[in-house]
Amino acid sequence: MAYFKHLPNILYQSPLSHKTSTSDYINVKNIFRRTKLKDYLTGSVSIFNKYIIEDGERPDTISESLYGSPQYDFVVILAAGITNINHQWPVQDYQIYDIALAKYGSEEKMNENHHYETYEIKDSKGRQILPPDLIVDVEFKMDGSSLRYPTNRFTLISQAGNTQLDDKNEYTVATDNIARPVTNFEHEIQENEKNREIDVLQRGYLTTFVNDMRDIVRYDKHSRYISGNLSSTELTDLTT
Repeated sequence: MAYFKHLPNILYQSPLSHKTSTSDYINVKNIFRRTKLKDYLTGSVSIFNKYIIEDGERPDTISESLYGSPQYDFVVILAAGITNINHQWPVQDYQIYDIALAKYGSEEKMNENHHYETYEIKDSKGRQILPPDLIVDVEFKMDGSSLRYPTNRFTLISQAGNTQLDDKNEYTVATDNIARPVTNFEHEIQENEKNREIDVLQRGYLTTFVNDMRDIVRYDKHSRYISGNLSSTELTDLTT
């Protein structure tokens, strides 16, 4: 990944067993400078587009597609806000079953309910009474049409079609099916699909972004400053 060449170095007190004194240093990349990019990214939302990661795509292949080179894979990762690519990058569809099986231990556990998600409910005037896809539990309930609007009827809207609910004081998940169960396996699929939608940097801003990144991660002058690309740590062990 070309990302690391843009990071400054730091002289770190050597942890190696063959060091000769506490003043022995090793020159390493300062990976913690990455955190300084957060404010920059947060304040620049207008320079990003939405992108849906296709099955099997990687940061380098997306970089190749968007910017003409795989070397900007780090730009793809930074723009997407990814801090742990092993957990935040979508896996391929065929892998989800095995991952879920390893996580839950058995198909029986995979098919147990993880949570419930509400259906949309509107009244007869088209006003939304309950929004869709709210995460609830099996005990979820809401006021019925006869209690809230005695002369109004409520309609449940789902992919299976619209269903007019009975005129009653209360609706529940168990008796009126106002929410659908989502299994553990379905939940894993949903989470993987969420990971597919990322922000990507518009191509016209690529050079500016990389140059700005170099400036952001450079060191300001301080007591251990050597140059914009090199600093050192304090001596922490003075006994040897």
